[in-house]
Amino acid sequence: MHQGAQCIGENDSLRTAAQMMRDLSVGALPICGDDDRLKGIITDRDIVIKCCAEGKDLDSTTASELARGLVWVEADHSVEEALEKMEQHRIKRLPVIHNRRIVGMITEADLAKELPDSKLAEFVHRIYARA
Repeated sequence: MHQGAQCIGENDSLRTAAQMMRDLSVGALPICGDDDRLKGIITDRDIVIKCCAEGKDLDSTTASELARGLVWVEADHSVEEALEKMEQHRIKRLPVIHNRRIVGMITEADLAKELPDSKLAEFVHRIYARA
């Protein structure tokens, strides 16, 4: 898990999201509301496909307009439970929550570093097999 995931505010623009992704060298950001609660996640691909390719304005379109999937894992859950959620929802990034606040993000890169090759291969097959 990458600890200390930074959120994009639900009312922030997609330009701000893209700049944050660039500055943080990440491909996804959790979207948090004014209540500091997770509202969804946005990826660099979402910005390109759902905003740029559709001719929408990066400065007036907000992160919440592209928010998708509210799937997460509790910080005290096992790696197996996190993998199961990622496989079930066919997602490559999973926010980690503790005391109702985001504390990190699990990514494919994290899995590649931590999982045995056989388990990683199984995960990759399940995520991409139906793509």
